Parts: sequence; C-alpha cells; structure tokens
Amino acid sequence: MASEDVKTESAVTQIVNFAEEAKLSKEEIKPIQYQLLSISKSLVAGGVAGAVSRTAVAPLERLKILLQVQNPHSIKYNGTIQGLKYIWRTEGFRGLFKGNGTNCARIVPNSAVKFFSYEQASKGILCLYQQRTGNDDAQLTPVLRLAAGACAGIIAMSATYPMDMVRGRLTVQTESSPYQYRGMCHALSTVLREEGFRALYKGWLPSVIGVIPYVGLNFAVYETLKDWLITSNPYNLAENKELSVVTRLGCGAVAGTVGQTVSYPLDVIRRRMQMVGWTHASSVVTGDGRSQAALEYTGMVDAFRKTVRHEGFRALYKGLVPNCVKVVPSIAIAFVTYEQMKELMGVEIRISD
Repeated sequence: MASEDVKTESAVTQIVNFAEEAKLSKEEIKPIQYQLLSISKSLVAGGVAGAVSRTAVAPLERLKILLQVQNPHSIKYNGTIQGLKYIWRTEGFRGLFKGNGTNCARIVPNSAVKFFSYEQASKGILCLYQQRTGNDDAQLTPVLRLAAGACAGIIAMSATYPMDMVRGRLTVQTESSPYQYRGMCHALSTVLREEGFRALYKGWLPSVIGVIPYVGLNFAVYETLKDWLITSNPYNLAENKELSVVTRLGCGAVAGTVGQTVSYPLDVIRRRMQMVGWTHASSVVTGDGRSQAALEYTGMVDAFRKTVRHEGFRALYKGLVPNCVKVVPSIAIAFVTYEQMKELMGVEIRISD
C-alpha cells in the first residue's frame, strides 16, 4: 500500500515537472515572438515616417538638388519661390514631384533601418556606459546619443546608397535633357552597364562623413531637448511627463535645422560627385545643352577645392534656404510620425524611453 502511494506521488511529481517545463518553454518562446513582432512594427513605423515626411516636402527636395548642381554660368533657379514657380511653369505639377517615387523607394528602407538601428545602438551604448561607470541608473548623455545616431546614419546610408545615387540623377533631368532615365530600375541598370558597380557608390565618402553630424545631431538634439522640456518643464509644456504633438514637432524642427546646417557642404559635394561619369551630366545641369564641359572630380577633396575656386565658398551652401525650409518640417514630421505609428501599433519601445 505504501509502495503504491509512493508510486502515485512520484507520477504526480513527474506530471507537475512536465507541466512546469512546458510552461517555462512557452514563456521562453513568447518573448522571442514578441521581440520579432516589435522589430517588425518598429521597421514599419520607421518606413511610414520616412515616406510621409519626404512626400510632404518633395517639391523643395527637388529644387534643392537643382540648385546644388546647376551651372553657375546658366542660372535658371534663383531662390526658393522663383525656383518653384519656374518648375511649375516649365514642367507642371508633376515636375514638382519628379523623382519622389524613387526617393520614397529609397527613404522607406533607409528610414526604417535608421530608426531601428538607433534604438539598438543606443541600447548597446547605454549598457556599455552603465557597466563602465558601475551605475545601473545612468542615462545616455548628449555625446552618447550623438554616437548612436551616427552609427544609425552610417548603417542606413550604406544600405540604401545606390538608390540615393540614381535618385539624384533622376531628379536633375528635365524635359529638355537629351537623355532620359525612364525610372529607378532603368537608371540602376544603365549606370551598372555604362559606368560599372563602383559608380553606384560615387560620393559615398562625403555622404558618410556628412551623415555622422547630420543624423547624429538630429537624434541627439531631439532627445536632449525633449528630456530637458520634460524634466525641467520651463515653459509648462509637459503634462504627466508627456509632450504634445506640436511641442515634439518643434523639437524635431530645431534638431533638423542644426544637423542640416552643419553637414550641408558635404551634401552639395556628394551631389556633384554623383554626376561624375554621366555622359550627359553637363547638359542636364544647364538644362539646354549649351555647355558640354565635362564634370570631373578625382575625389572629395578635389570636389571641394574646385567648387570653392570656381564658384566661391558660398557655392557650398547653394540651396540651403529651400533645404532648411524642407528639413524643418521633414525631420519634425518624421520623428512625430514614427512615435505616433509605434503608439498606434502598440509598440512599447519609443525614442527616449
């Protein structure tokens, strides 16, 4: 009788153990599934943020590029208002959004990777910082946020650079250009066939150098400004440790202005280097084929030197005004759309959390 009780008790114990193991196994699987779902939602939120923000300012984006690469001896775009009116008059409404499809095809993965990379990089850097200082309550400093943003910018830029390169060429061609790319795929295949694979990464170095202060400052200024407004609350803008959409738009606008102003000369040089090797670049830049002078730069330093020597230092800031007008709402919309999308989809991780 006693032996039967022992056997029964052993069997019950074994069943309980199996149940415990099954429960633990289920609990281990659930976080992994949850993490994958969160990652997917985060990438979707980043992609939507990029598409919405870029489409909203597409006309200014196109005008900026045209101002950056136009021939100084054949000025067609002279300022923001005049430039937009000229595009409307010569190319119509569709001309204002030329290249936006390609831009969105590039910016959606770029933005998705950038936001996700920033979150992962900031987590890793914070973990290392806490271990180094021995303080588990330590928070990211503005410098560490800058580093995390720089890592995110480099990863996102490198992953999508070929699309950015052909987008630049699609954007500058006009109705009177002697040669027309029919779209992103046609442009990619043409560049590969005529100029080789390395041509898809022309201007990559100044892009990467420029993206470090640009993206780094965007994230660092946005987060630091938000944290300051929430913790100090100098203007009573924070309610229950939360900022309104309008206030966050303001934070994004400040972040975009600072980052773009610092890195803008490198953006000009990147665009000019992307034109190198394109047979019809000179005629596309002038828009009427009068100048057939070759556009040649041996590298980033040479492009800087020739631009400053032939056109002056101010040439490095061509298109800055429409670009700032574009960047202020673009960055602001991107940050707020990203956070709102993640909140809408129920993702707990948000910037600054």
